[in-house]
Amino acid sequence: MSETNDVNDAIKHFPRLRARTLRFGCGAPRSAQVVGDGSRALFLRSDGPEDLVTALWLSWFDESGEHHETKLADPRELLGATADSEDVPAEEKARRERAREGGTGIVGYSSDDDGNRIVFTINGRLFLTDIDWNDETGAPEPHTRELAGEWLDEDPAMYTPVLNPRIAPDGEHVLYTTGSYLMLVDIGGELGDRITAVYGVSVEDEDGNPAENTWKIGLAEFVAGEEMDRYDGFWWAPDSQHVLFESFDTADEPTWYISDPADPEKPAAGRRYPRALTRNADVYLTVITLAFDGDDRYAGITGNADVDWDREAYEYVAAVNWRRGHDPLVLVQNRRQTRDQVLEVAVAADGAALGATRVLEEHANDQWIDLIHGTPAYTPDGRLVCPLNDMAADTNRLTVDGRPFTPAGWNVRAVLDVTDDDVLAVVQRAPEIATEVPDAWAGSGAASDAESLFGGHDARSFDVVSIDYNGTITPVTTDPGQWTASRGERGIVVSGRDMRSARAQMRHILGEQSATISSTAAEPGFAPNVTFTRLGEHRLYTAIIAPSPSSPYAHADKLPVLMKPYGGPGFQQVVASQSFYWEGQWWADQGFLVVTADGRGTTGRGPSWDRAIFEDMKGVTLADQIEAVNALPEAVSRLNADGRRPGVPAPDLDKVCMIGWSYGGFLSALAVLDAPNVFKAACAGAPPTDWTLYDTHYTERYLGLDPDVYRRNGIVQDAPGLVRPLMLIHGFADDNVTIAHSLRLSQALMAAGRPHTFLPLTGITHMTNDETVAENLLTLQRDFLRNALA
Repeated sequence: MSETNDVNDAIKHFPRLRARTLRFGCGAPRSAQVVGDGSRALFLRSDGPEDLVTALWLSWFDESGEHHETKLADPRELLGATADSEDVPAEEKARRERAREGGTGIVGYSSDDDGNRIVFTINGRLFLTDIDWNDETGAPEPHTRELAGEWLDEDPAMYTPVLNPRIAPDGEHVLYTTGSYLMLVDIGGELGDRITAVYGVSVEDEDGNPAENTWKIGLAEFVAGEEMDRYDGFWWAPDSQHVLFESFDTADEPTWYISDPADPEKPAAGRRYPRALTRNADVYLTVITLAFDGDDRYAGITGNADVDWDREAYEYVAAVNWRRGHDPLVLVQNRRQTRDQVLEVAVAADGAALGATRVLEEHANDQWIDLIHGTPAYTPDGRLVCPLNDMAADTNRLTVDGRPFTPAGWNVRAVLDVTDDDVLAVVQRAPEIATEVPDAWAGSGAASDAESLFGGHDARSFDVVSIDYNGTITPVTTDPGQWTASRGERGIVVSGRDMRSARAQMRHILGEQSATISSTAAEPGFAPNVTFTRLGEHRLYTAIIAPSPSSPYAHADKLPVLMKPYGGPGFQQVVASQSFYWEGQWWADQGFLVVTADGRGTTGRGPSWDRAIFEDMKGVTLADQIEAVNALPEAVSRLNADGRRPGVPAPDLDKVCMIGWSYGGFLSALAVLDAPNVFKAACAGAPPTDWTLYDTHYTERYLGLDPDVYRRNGIVQDAPGLVRPLMLIHGFADDNVTIAHSLRLSQALMAAGRPHTFLPLTGITHMTNDETVAENLLTLQRDFLRNALA
């Protein structure tokens, strides 16, 4: 078969292959965590390109420097055929939905400090892997067994579900939560495994009878997982003798019901949802001291105190960080996210009552304060590292004991490790401010060439760097891409994607030794034909995807324009990673010039850029997409004049359409409702049409607490203005952006006599991994747009 036919065939089969391979993630190593000194690292990987069942692996170097990969635990060996039949508790399904986790088998794990004991769940059962090391060969010898299985079987109502198990740093005990009880597992020994409920929450009515329990313990509340990227609800102390845990009451939150209309006998599932402008869950923190007997078995609680802070003024628990040698740090935010406090909770502090707090730092911003993963954090010697939205320098920076030390123009997105000498961080460079780059980046896009084929070290690239406390930057990654890392004292694992390779990459580095961790992930079979540029007055970072050279549309003089944005706050799509453009290439080879432009409010360009959408998401984000459309003809002419690539077909501005999902769906519907002179058709997937129906933490960050602002930013009231073809797509099982959003817009369109198309998806959540649905969704949208533009 010719290369042309190979590419065309790959494009044809792309929708189904992407769904079967979990977006080409099956068979790729992921979730790396260095253990010990960094010479070893745990990671997850399934056995093949379409294998969803993920196993636990160890990457390690022997004394000669040779690299090895050892499978530690295989779900199929532990459970047999049932490993392929996923059966997890509802609470775990909800956590995975929050984390956008689509895999099965072992999807998360917890390790002790030495990295020789690891716990995880499979199908709701609790397992422990012990690693012994062979004295003669130096090789690991893993042994995996089920923990406390008899206890789970004997009284499942009491001891299950097993949620978020975490092993103690010393490896002797495991904590998990059932949602109602915090459970402690004594591991083995001559006395065998034992489970004890150490703390619980329950509700009784006036007569002392059990009532609806709106309390949870040891879990993160909805907005913590969905919007703060905090998935834990309890934390071991580094000494393994204390535990800090969350409990929360959802009684004041509205109850929402998710139903399956295709199965009328199935009752609707009710759950509490923190709807914008309504009450949040009431969150508490408690710290306890655990006692153990001579056999190291749990013997009771010797200390117990609620953590004391101004919960009325600061109702969000945004982050918890507990480092060896220090008491825990807790970051709390006010409802509007304009003020926060960094608290130290007294656990081992001399003279302080257990659970007492002292405020270490306070921060404020007129619009909102960004959360930076990995902060606040202590250095080992006790200095405090915090994030700073530095509006004067227009940079998201870090401070140490209140002093900014990361340079202006280097926007910190995440903190990966903190030592006495430096901080390891993910950054995005603003070349307009930080004009000089490290020598290591010379020739790899360092000059931020606006039309680079591989992206530059700018907002398109998530670079891993070391930053010392004098502000000196030392790159860890060299090529632009979407990178992260896990670092130990001697070793580091770097993982991510870039524009040069189709596969996710993971590399374990130990001094001068380096090894690529193997991958069996599928590849789409084509490279996206992407050109990066900057568009319009706001110099919007933009990706233009043209038809493949083998496509029948490759030599077209002019093509319809398909705008394909996310376009909203908290995310970006113009990133130096091939994976962001595979679907765009499928669309381009259907006969569209595909354009993704990151407008104001998207991440990566500093706090002023982020905050341009404050209280006006609707107006600003649409204006920037219009700006991109209007600037497109000149940009394409400039690209073609450059001559570095085959000619890009000219954009037909009489045939501009838009597709998107989530905020991109909102923007797509908005485009045809409010700018029909520019956008001639749209497909809107899971669009939030009424912002009062979305959650508190996300929505109130950008729109505040004034109901009038919500009315101005909604689109249901714009329904009478629809004069262009619009397709709405929404999953009935979506518990993030519920189908009520699309139903309300559809109802308003019907009331106004405006024809439209609605595709309701039975059983589909905010993620669509069913291969039939994935393929048909794309082809139905394609045919709809072709007909609309004909």
